Amino acid sequence: MRTETLEAINVKLPLQQSDELYTVKAQGGRWTAVERQEGVIVSSEHVPIQGLSFDELKTTDSLDLEGKVMLPGFVDAHMHLDKAYSLPWVRNRSGTLLEAIENYRAASPAFTKEMIRDRMMKAALSSASFGSAVLRSHLDVPVHLGREMAMRTIEAALEAREKVSGIVDIQYFPMFFYDPAYERELTEFASETLRMGIDGIGGAPHLSPNPETNVGWAFRLAQTFDKPIDLHTDESDNPDTKTIDIYCDYVKAGGYGGRATAGHLCSLSAMEHNEAERLIAKMADAGIAAVTLPAVNLYLQGRGDRGNVRRGVTRVRELEEAGVTIAAASDNIQDPFHPFGRGDLLQIGLMTAYASHLAKEEDIVTVLRLLTTNPAKLAGLTQYGIAPGNPASFVVLDACSEEELFQELPSSRWVYNKSKWTFVSMLSRFGLEPSLSGSPA
Repeated sequence: MRTETLEAINVKLPLQQSDELYTVKAQGGRWTAVERQEGVIVSSEHVPIQGLSFDELKTTDSLDLEGKVMLPGFVDAHMHLDKAYSLPWVRNRSGTLLEAIENYRAASPAFTKEMIRDRMMKAALSSASFGSAVLRSHLDVPVHLGREMAMRTIEAALEAREKVSGIVDIQYFPMFFYDPAYERELTEFASETLRMGIDGIGGAPHLSPNPETNVGWAFRLAQTFDKPIDLHTDESDNPDTKTIDIYCDYVKAGGYGGRATAGHLCSLSAMEHNEAERLIAKMADAGIAAVTLPAVNLYLQGRGDRGNVRRGVTRVRELEEAGVTIAAASDNIQDPFHPFGRGDLLQIGLMTAYASHLAKEEDIVTVLRLLTTNPAKLAGLTQYGIAPGNPASFVVLDACSEEELFQELPSSRWVYNKSKWTFVSMLSRFGLEPSLSGSPA
């Protein structure tokens, strides 16, 4: 029988920016108390979480975390669930963005709705098992290549969301590729999907024939349906690619600050510093959030460079310091855009720390915010975090400090969401003790 109450002692909460331990309490799936402790609590009534099986955990209401880290459930704010695990069918020999797009589009007609749905469920559940509670997925809907093929992905996505709804939440932002020749058909299709339950407007205007016209169309649609907008923006090594400049103008004029997101922003890293600073300040003023996708950008960008290779990861530190809400996310998982990945946001956080030089002790909490509170804000989650009244959605990780999270990438994790424990992963390691392995015989 599932317990409706939960109390955990000796909890480390890095986002509180305190080295103290905490006692946390939840009832009916919501936090009721988060209390700082005077020191370590020794209690025979609280069972160490490390020693419990999954079935035992589900019926235990008093836990001792023994100083382990607890974070609110991760928010992966930019994914492509529909493309996930398609690598066996679609390869990318050049490793470029354009070949990935072309090859996936060529293979898409062979993907049935059931294949797309099952891949999406697999990726969503994998992400949830590593601690993610909310996912935002962009969807490939090439209406100009056939309405049936585009709608197939929408239907698969909605079915997948329903099937995993008891474990993880998913938001959908289709990538509406704007072409003036298909404007009427695209507008009708997009309008239908929004009425079906799609959450917002996506796209990649920097890839369209007329980026400004594309952004304008997307904004008209967003305003008509009162939906947020999240655009792939300037995923390019070319420093002259500045769709973000146009995007800022539309957001400011339309009063869409706080409801607009720009993903990738690779060209910011390639352009002169003063110009990048101008655009970053403009984003902050307009209220556009940013998402960095380090794994995929490191993989795809700079393919034509020799020697000093551009790596494509946007200016994370500068965006954060300017006051732009910035998140780090998984993007693609085992597909032609990125052959690796598993939906583990802690792994993405480590890559962000490397790529953005965010490795000082005081930077670690900043990186954790890129995986939690920042993406929660851009995703519109008004009740988020480990605080009384909020839903009790969290992940416990086998580490005793925020720095150790990225030093060890702990395999042992305990995930709680939707008023229940959903996943437990525990590492068993056998062999010589590390302190003995180098000793002489």
